Amino acid sequence: MTTPQRILQNAYHVADIDEAIDRFHALWGLGPFLVRRHIQLAQVFYRGQPASLDISAAYVQAGDLQVELVMQHNAAPSAFRDAFAAHEEGFHHVAVMPADYAATLAHYAAQGFPVVTELRTASGRGASYVDTRPLLGHMIEVYPPGPGLTALYAQVARAAAEWDGRTLRMEVDPAG
Repeated sequence: MTTPQRILQNAYHVADIDEAIDRFHALWGLGPFLVRRHIQLAQVFYRGQPASLDISAAYVQAGDLQVELVMQHNAAPSAFRDAFAAHEEGFHHVAVMPADYAATLAHYAAQGFPVVTELRTASGRGASYVDTRPLLGHMIEVYPPGPGLTALYAQVARAAAEWDGRTLRMEVDPAG
């Protein structure tokens, strides 16, 4: 791989998304958090096999970097459960959006880092979670480029730039 990857996001697995929002706000003053509860997933694969996944996520801007809080509601095997039990919390992944999604996944696989979970939302956005824990201590989320994801990142950044400090949570469509 000759093109450097730009890290767009740091993500944390949390046991309770609302409590975590309060903690992250109290610690860093971040806000508002755009919350997508029980994200509608059209397709999920775990280690190449069809799977189910029930997650919620909260997104907030921290300077040039987006921060994501992810909570898995079910006990199904996933990139999140590979790293954390339901009650455990911690740093889970960084996210990148390379120009060539397939080549990037092949690059990681050639280095011995497999895709653990691949998903597509109801709106068509997707991501693959690559298990780089042996090297980095966390996973890498790889996004295929697309206008839907670019729009989400712009929405989160705009919300932070315009935030008046009053509304800490903004609920957004789980189908988005």
